Amino acid sequence: MYFLYNVLLGLGFAVLLPKFLIDAWRHGKYVTGLRQRLGFIKRFNNHDGPLLWLHCVSVGETQAALPLLRAIRKDFPHYRIVASTTTVTGQELAREIFKDLAEQVFFFPIDWSWTVKRTLRAFEPAAVVLMETELWPAFLRECRRRRIPAVIVNGRISEKSFARYRLVRGFVARVVNCLDLAIMQTEADAHRLRALGLEESRVLVSGNMKFDAGTTGEQDSLPAQLASRFGLVKTDTILAASTHDPEERLVVEVFRRLLKQHSGLRLIIAPRHPERFAEVASLLNVSGIPWRSRTAPPTADDESCRIILLDTIGELRRVLPLSRIVFVGGSIAAVGGHNVLEPAAEACAIVTGPHTANFQEIVTTFLAAQALVQLADLPENEIADQLTAELTALISNRAQQTAMGERARKLVEENRGATARTIKALAGTLRNPALSEEANTKQLANQGLQST
Repeated sequence: MYFLYNVLLGLGFAVLLPKFLIDAWRHGKYVTGLRQRLGFIKRFNNHDGPLLWLHCVSVGETQAALPLLRAIRKDFPHYRIVASTTTVTGQELAREIFKDLAEQVFFFPIDWSWTVKRTLRAFEPAAVVLMETELWPAFLRECRRRRIPAVIVNGRISEKSFARYRLVRGFVARVVNCLDLAIMQTEADAHRLRALGLEESRVLVSGNMKFDAGTTGEQDSLPAQLASRFGLVKTDTILAASTHDPEERLVVEVFRRLLKQHSGLRLIIAPRHPERFAEVASLLNVSGIPWRSRTAPPTADDESCRIILLDTIGELRRVLPLSRIVFVGGSIAAVGGHNVLEPAAEACAIVTGPHTANFQEIVTTFLAAQALVQLADLPENEIADQLTAELTALISNRAQQTAMGERARKLVEENRGATARTIKALAGTLRNPALSEEANTKQLANQGLQST
């Protein structure tokens, strides 16, 4: 079955090669870090201690991993840490926020056995921690062969993914049983993983670490800088976060309608993917609404613009304090929605579209607590009308806006603690290999941790 997997992966790569080449030419995708993706990485010197390899897919997982990485550094200081990502945007963010925590940040290898083997030889990790649910068959199989503990943290399996996995359950069961431990977000996620074949003793539930990553608790000068440059007033600014096509066009049209009744409004648009910055800029050019981009040199016109294009990477969470109303994208476009926890942690009033399968449990919880507004699944013109009505209601009723935001913040605060539970669950896997069993037990007890 693994042979068939490798054949299909190779065929898929060949079929998609023209798209890869076009994307590489237009946006630099896939070419960036290609040598690392093929396993050509300089051998890492890990003679000074055991090595932990943390893998995050993209920006969301990288941000969620930050509290975990800090906790590992604190509670398991004998480990040296390296981190990998799959996407270019995740790589850029990881290099920024992990710079004092990870000794090296690199691209995850393509899941061919020879690229995986080459990368594992370069690092020889003592343990591998995978954020969310990265079930790479060749990688996990090779970790099992080399007796490298592999752990999933903050794991999740959507209903859609579960249905796909069940089509090849026999193969997936072999893959998941290469895991030493899977620490899942919810009981539903844990149930799905058990149903795919991982024995119950290796599946735990921690909650969602993204509740812990909502705010950093650190002082950040960026919001004040942008507020001064653009003359922003917090209660008069709407943020359209992690948007996809056609969401920018819909949001701009809705904003045009809102300006007729609320001329002081401002809009910040943050597209999900950097390769679409130019496309959104072109849309704004023909909108007739004055706009400026975040990366453009400051001018006297900045204070009078109505729309700001956030054409940067890793700054979305940092601009949340500038707004009380946030539309979370990927939810009108049928992408599955994006993270609502970060705006919730800032007490923002949150609006999403109907497509939120990626965060369904969280959205359901927020809806039950009246901490979020979700639009109906309507045709494009009708959903624009509904979004206009919902935003108008929030803008016109500051008390409602504030109450919704506070309910959202309360939910985040009540559900924090997944990182601490994850660290306790990892204690058995990350015990110091240089110490005796007795010394490990004593050290973990002093840290308030329990072996698994």
